[in-house]
Amino acid sequence: MAGPPAPFPLGTLPATQKGPPVAKNILDLSDATFDETIGSADTPVLVDFWAEWCGPCHMIAPVLEEIATEQAGKIRIAKVNVDDNPTTAQRFNVMSIPTLLVFTPGDSSAEVKRLVGAKGKGQLLQELAEYVG
Repeated sequence: MAGPPAPFPLGTLPATQKGPPVAKNILDLSDATFDETIGSADTPVLVDFWAEWCGPCHMIAPVLEEIATEQAGKIRIAKVNVDDNPTTAQRFNVMSIPTLLVFTPGDSSAEVKRLVGAKGKGQLLQELAEYVG
């Protein structure tokens, strides 16, 4: 008997990694790397503030992976685990998760859009339309 399906495709989640796997085209940011990474970006960056225990965060992860792939070169997608990186979460007053912040290219202090809660792909693309051109 096979049992229930794995929540992630087998082989994508190493035993030592917590939470959903970060896709190769999604940046995994920390308190230490946030400013430098966003500051050097040449496209807008959508940052997903999430936590391992957050159900809606897991629901939105595949949507963000699709957008990261389809909109490559137009917008970057990044993730910040709020439990591992509380300084960055506090800096941007992230009070609930998932919280998605859009930053202008090259400026880690220029938040231009804030979306709170899990959104579907269509709604996210509508919200991001003015930034991805």
